[in-house]
Amino acid sequence: MESEKLIELQDNLLKREAEQKKILLHHLAAGVQFTAAPWPVIDEGVKIGQGTVIGPGVILAGNTEIGENVTIEGYSSLKNMVVAAGTYIRAFSYLEDAKVGESCQIGPYSRLRPGAECGENVHVGNFVEIKNSHLAAGVKANHLSYLGDSDIGAKTNIGAGTITCNYDGEKKHRTSIGAGCFIGSNSTIVAPLIIHEGAYIGAGSTLTSE
Repeated sequence: MESEKLIELQDNLLKREAEQKKILLHHLAAGVQFTAAPWPVIDEGVKIGQGTVIGPGVILAGNTEIGENVTIEGYSSLKNMVVAAGTYIRAFSYLEDAKVGESCQIGPYSRLRPGAECGENVHVGNFVEIKNSHLAAGVKANHLSYLGDSDIGAKTNIGAGTITCNYDGEKKHRTSIGAGCFIGSNSTIVAPLIIHEGAYIGAGSTLTSE
């Protein structure tokens, strides 16, 4: 019985390997580059634009669409993602059910959860997690932050260690941050809250009202 299971497993692995080889060759012929082994695992139906470069160990799953001239560094995982042209995704980033605009910089070690949307030229850095939030063009959140249920205006800078406290124990609430704001490091923003355009929040602040 064990030998039959082993044979079945081997057959499935060989079938999967053949399918993956076919998918990789298809994308190679369309102008996609793969840099090194272990080769990416790519679901059938994933769309990848010409000139995109994909590193080792990358997983592209579900209904993922990658634009032209995107770079995805090694061991990143993308599922049901839309990534626009010219974006750079650094190593070990995990992105799922989200959208990334043109010429963004994501990672390393970034996480985009369902409902995250990044406009063009957005920077999401190491150990930043974004969930159900919209980051307008030019927003920067480069270090160690959590942005949940938020709307963040263009060119706002989110300092290291900033978090939006979106859950009160019973319900989720939204945070709105206007354009051109500067949010200092280690700020705690307790939703629901509106921070108006151009505001400057000092490091270590805890905000509970306007």
